[in-house]
Amino acid sequence: MKTIKGENCLDNIIGRYVWSNAGRDKDRLFVIVGIVDDNHVLVADGDLRRIDNPKKKKLKHLRITQKVAAEISQAASLKKITDKDLQDAVLRYKHELTTVNGSEEV
Repeated sequence: MKTIKGENCLDNIIGRYVWSNAGRDKDRLFVIVGIVDDNHVLVADGDLRRIDNPKKKKLKHLRITQKVAAEISQAASLKKITDKDLQDAVLRYKHELTTVNGSEEV
């Protein structure tokens, strides 16, 4: 199983920003909204992938960031995530990346 700086990958993973590395959604930013098993998660962005139809992705096909969308991870435990929440979170993170780094590298 993939680890992130010494922690179990599935610990506190819901709400984490990820970049797709494979498929037709390659280089697209998503938020993890669910866990399927040790190798698969559900991702959505509120636009291409809505919360009612998240994409099942293998962890090896994702670049997982250290950044967590706190409002999404909190709402996920209450089952109250909306597409608008996801869209806002993704746009906010992209804006943060471009203003801080000047690029979209993680």
